[in-house]
Amino acid sequence: MIQLNIHDAKTNLSKYLKDLTEDEPILLCKRNVPIAKIIGLKSKSTKNRMIGLAKGDFVVPDDFFDPLPDEMLAAFEGY
Repeated sequence: MIQLNIHDAKTNLSKYLKDLTEDEPILLCKRNVPIAKIIGLKSKSTKNRMIGLAKGDFVVPDDFFDPLPDEMLAAFEGY
Protein backbone atom coordinates (compact mmCIF):
# COMPACT_ATOMS: atom_id res chain seq x y z
CA MET A 1 0.00 0.00 0.00
CA ILE A 2 1.35 3.40 -0.99
CA GLN A 3 1.29 6.02 1.78
CA LEU A 4 1.29 9.71 0.89
CA ASN A 5 1.26 12.76 3.07
CA ILE A 6 -1.00 15.60 1.95
CA HIS A 7 1.85 17.73 0.60
CA ASP A 8 3.18 14.88 -1.54
CA ALA A 9 -0.34 14.10 -2.76
CA LYS A 10 -0.88 17.73 -3.82
CA THR A 11 2.42 17.75 -5.66
CA ASN A 12 2.37 14.31 -7.32
CA LEU A 13 -1.24 13.09 -7.27
CA SER A 14 -1.55 12.70 -11.04
CA LYS A 15 1.60 10.53 -11.09
CA TYR A 16 0.24 8.27 -8.35
CA LEU A 17 -3.24 8.06 -9.90
CA LYS A 18 -1.73 6.96 -13.21
CA ASP A 19 -0.16 3.96 -11.45
CA LEU A 20 -3.18 3.22 -9.23
CA THR A 21 -4.66 -0.27 -9.41
CA GLU A 22 -7.50 -1.91 -7.54
CA ASP A 23 -4.98 -4.26 -5.90
CA GLU A 24 -2.77 -1.55 -4.39
CA PRO A 25 -4.64 1.38 -2.83
CA ILE A 26 -3.13 4.72 -1.83
CA LEU A 27 -3.34 5.70 1.82
CA LEU A 28 -3.54 9.47 2.31
CA CYS A 29 -2.05 10.62 5.63
CA LYS A 30 -2.03 13.83 7.63
CA ARG A 31 1.01 14.00 9.92
CA ASN A 32 1.52 10.24 9.35
CA VAL A 33 -2.04 9.46 10.51
CA PRO A 34 -4.20 7.81 7.83
CA ILE A 35 -7.23 9.91 6.89
CA ALA A 36 -8.36 8.45 3.55
CA LYS A 37 -7.87 5.50 1.24
CA ILE A 38 -7.96 5.87 -2.54
CA ILE A 39 -8.71 2.63 -4.37
CA GLY A 40 -8.60 1.92 -8.08
CA LEU A 41 -11.64 0.81 -10.04
CA LYS A 42 -11.80 -2.12 -12.40
CA SER A 43 -10.78 -0.96 -15.82
CA LYS A 44 -13.11 -1.39 -18.74
CA SER A 45 -12.24 -3.99 -21.30
CA THR A 46 -10.19 -2.63 -24.17
CA LYS A 47 -11.16 -5.44 -26.53
CA ASN A 48 -12.62 -4.30 -29.82
CA ARG A 49 -16.22 -5.32 -30.33
CA MET A 50 -17.17 -7.27 -33.41
CA ILE A 51 -19.05 -5.25 -36.02
CA GLY A 52 -22.61 -6.45 -36.44
CA LEU A 53 -22.74 -8.25 -33.11
CA ALA A 54 -26.33 -7.06 -32.42
CA LYS A 55 -27.54 -7.35 -36.02
CA GLY A 56 -31.20 -8.31 -36.06
CA ASP A 57 -31.75 -7.52 -32.36
CA PHE A 58 -33.49 -4.22 -33.10
CA VAL A 59 -34.86 -2.25 -36.02
CA VAL A 60 -34.30 1.46 -36.65
CA PRO A 61 -37.66 2.86 -37.79
CA ASP A 62 -37.88 4.69 -41.12
CA ASP A 63 -38.92 7.94 -39.40
CA PHE A 64 -35.94 7.89 -37.00
CA PHE A 65 -34.34 11.02 -38.48
CA ASP A 66 -37.61 12.93 -38.97
CA PRO A 67 -38.07 16.12 -36.88
CA LEU A 68 -39.60 15.58 -33.44
CA PRO A 69 -43.15 16.78 -32.74
CA ASP A 70 -43.44 20.26 -31.19
CA GLU A 71 -44.73 18.94 -27.83
CA MET A 72 -41.72 16.61 -27.50
CA LEU A 73 -39.28 19.41 -28.39
CA ALA A 74 -40.97 21.61 -25.78
CA ALA A 75 -40.49 18.88 -23.15
CA PHE A 76 -36.76 18.68 -23.93
CA GLU A 77 -36.41 22.46 -23.84
CA GLY A 78 -38.27 22.80 -20.53
CA TYR A 79 -41.44 24.51 -21.78
